[in-house]
Amino acid sequence: MMNGSMTTSSTKQLISVHPEDLKFVFELEKQSFCDLKVINNTEQNVAFKVKTTSPKKYFVRPNTGVLHPWDSCVIRVTLQAQREYPPDMQCKDKFLLQSTVVSPNSEVDDLPQDTFNKDSGRAIEERKLKVVYASPYASGDNTDDDSVNNSGGSSLHGSSSTEDSKAVQRLKEERDAAVRQTQQLQMELDLMKKRKLRKNNAGFSLKFALFVAVVGIVLGILLKLSISSPTSE
Repeated sequence: MMNGSMTTSSTKQLISVHPEDLKFVFELEKQSFCDLKVINNTEQNVAFKVKTTSPKKYFVRPNTGVLHPWDSCVIRVTLQAQREYPPDMQCKDKFLLQSTVVSPNSEVDDLPQDTFNKDSGRAIEERKLKVVYASPYASGDNTDDDSVNNSGGSSLHGSSSTEDSKAVQRLKEERDAAVRQTQQLQMELDLMKKRKLRKNNAGFSLKFALFVAVVGIVLGILLKLSISSPTSE
């Protein structure tokens, strides 16, 4: 009986998938996608289904399908735009690719609802896919990952992770510096507005005082003239 969770290369699987991990270039407020090519390795029709631990975070099309014998298709997995970086650029999200043999000439719309339910007694093969985030500022290319893994590149993998963390830290520092500079400019602008307002108020008060003084002097002169003028008999 086929073990659905077996992923060793010595066992011929119903379908093969390339690449074996989902790799996304992670940038804030930007979508990123990864294409998976799935291939039917049998002479039978094979149905597949893609599941994830974070369905609201990823958009998978198609997430269900039927592969004819020796046929293949491309599954596009889109990472929705994120507002913050994950801790140390490490992702704990997982994907599960399920596959099972179905009757000849079967199509997606013909699949029963319990096609991928283990309780149905159907032999279901499962393959777990990890999610890897890569910084756009990383020095290495993603296309070199296979050669690094084959050459025992665990230490290089750790070094890449460290570089990603440093790049993220630099971005955060630059963002904080930009925010502080913006706040400082706003404070200086408010201060200039207050100074201009006080200056305008002071000029108005001085003019008003001079006007009152002139009016007072004129009224005093008129009053004095009216008192000193002779009265008619």
